[in-house]
Amino acid sequence: MHFIGVGGIGMSALAGILAERDFTVTGSDPRQSVLSQELRQRGARIFQQQSATTIDAIRAGVSCDPLVVISSAIPEKNPELVAARQAGLEIWHRAELLAWMINAQRSIAVAGSHGKTTTSSLIATLLHATGMDPTAVIGGVVPSFGSNARNGASDLLVAEADESDGSLVRFRPSLGLLTNLELDHTDHYPNLEALIATMQRFAGNCSGLLANHDDPILQEHFRPDHWWSTQPGSAADFRAEPIDLAGDGSRADYIEHGQRLGELHLPLAGHHNLSNALAAIAACRLVGAAFEPLQQALQRLEPPGRRFDLRGEIAGRLIVDDYAHHPSEVEATLTMAQLMVSSGRSTLPWVPQRVVAVFQPHRFSRTAEFMDRFAAALGAADQVLLAPLYSAGESPIEGVSSAAMADRIRANGHDAQAFEHLEDLADAVMSSSENGDLVLVMGAGDVNRLWHLLQQMHDSNSIAAA
Repeated sequence: MHFIGVGGIGMSALAGILAERDFTVTGSDPRQSVLSQELRQRGARIFQQQSATTIDAIRAGVSCDPLVVISSAIPEKNPELVAARQAGLEIWHRAELLAWMINAQRSIAVAGSHGKTTTSSLIATLLHATGMDPTAVIGGVVPSFGSNARNGASDLLVAEADESDGSLVRFRPSLGLLTNLELDHTDHYPNLEALIATMQRFAGNCSGLLANHDDPILQEHFRPDHWWSTQPGSAADFRAEPIDLAGDGSRADYIEHGQRLGELHLPLAGHHNLSNALAAIAACRLVGAAFEPLQQALQRLEPPGRRFDLRGEIAGRLIVDDYAHHPSEVEATLTMAQLMVSSGRSTLPWVPQRVVAVFQPHRFSRTAEFMDRFAAALGAADQVLLAPLYSAGESPIEGVSSAAMADRIRANGHDAQAFEHLEDLADAVMSSSENGDLVLVMGAGDVNRLWHLLQQMHDSNSIAAA
C-alpha cells in the first residue's frame, strides 16, 4: 500500500496499523513529522518528495502493483496521483481503506460534530485498560498509546468517523456513536439539513447506534438503540448525574438502565468532557466491558493530543494548545479554562489568574458563516489575540479576516487584537500577557507553531540577559 500524503494524522494511523499487520507500506510527504518518523520505525518506506518517479520506485522489484491511498487533501494534479492513474494502479480514498477495516471486524465508529477525537480516544484507552486490547484509528495522539494508532490483538476496532467530506457513509460498524450535530464544514455541506441527511445514512448503516440525548438535533432526527445523558432525571439508558464540576475534574453518579452502579471520578475538567467520558463508558459497556474496571481506569484518563494540551510554562505563563476551531468548541474550551480560574482548582500545575485566548480562524467559509458566533464565544476570555486566518487552501472572501473578527469582538466590548504574522503574535503574547496567565492557543491550522516561537523568543531573551 502506498499513501500519498502519509504524514497526515488520519493517513499515518492507517499506514502504521497496516505496517504492523505485515503489509508492505510506502508513503510520501514533503513534511517531515514525528508521525513520519514513527512509520519508518515500523518498517514503512517514506519518500520526502512527491513525484512521478516515486511510483516507478515503489513498483520496481515487487510481485504485484501497490494499492494507492489518497485523502481529500490530495489534488488531482498531484504528480504521484497523476502517475498512478497513468500506470493503471488501483486508487482508494482513505475512507475506503478505513471502511474496509471497520466493516471487516467488530467495530465502534465515533461520529458527530464535536468531541469525536476525545471520545474515540477515551473508548480505546478504557478498552485497553480493561484488557480488551482494541485496534484504534484516532484523529489525535492517544496518551496511553503514544500514537494516533494501535494494532490490537483482539477482534475489536475503535475508529473516529470524520464527517467533513461525507465519506463516513461507507462505514458499517457494529456500533455507531453520535456525539452531537451542528452545522460545520460549510465548504461541503450547504446547510444543516444536508449534514443531517448524511449522518442519517451513516446511522442507518450501523448495526447498533448510541447517541447523546442532550443534543436537541439528535433527539429530533435520530432514533438510536441507546441514549446517554448528563441531565438528572433523564430517561436515557446511560446517565452521569453531576455531583461536582470543577476546574480539576468532575464527579458524577453513574446510572445504567435506571440502576445506580457507582460514582465516576473524571480527572478532566468541563461538562463536555463528562459527556464524552460517559459516551465512552456506555460504548465500552455495550461491547462487554465490566463496570468496575472501567470505573477504576476512568480516574487515570488523559485527553488526546491538542485537546487542552499543556505544552509548558514560559516566564510564568502556562501555554495550552487546543484544536478548537468551531464556535461551540471555542466556547466549551474557554468555559473549562475559566472554571479553573473561578473554582480555584485546576488540572494544570497551578491555578491560572486570567485566560488569554489566542485563536486562529480556520477556513474562509467557516469564518464567514460563524463570524458573529466566534466573536461572542471569544468574549469569554480576559484578552483575545488573533492569529492570521488559515485558509486551508480556500480562496479569500472579501471582508473575512482575523482583523474583521477583532473588530466584531471589540464591538462587543472586549479587548482583541489581530496579527498578520505568527512572529508578531508571539511578541504580543509575551508583551501583553501577565505572570500567572493561562495562554490558551486554539485553532486547527499552523497556530500550534506558536509554542516553538515562544520558546525560541524566551531562549534568545535569556541569552541576551546573560
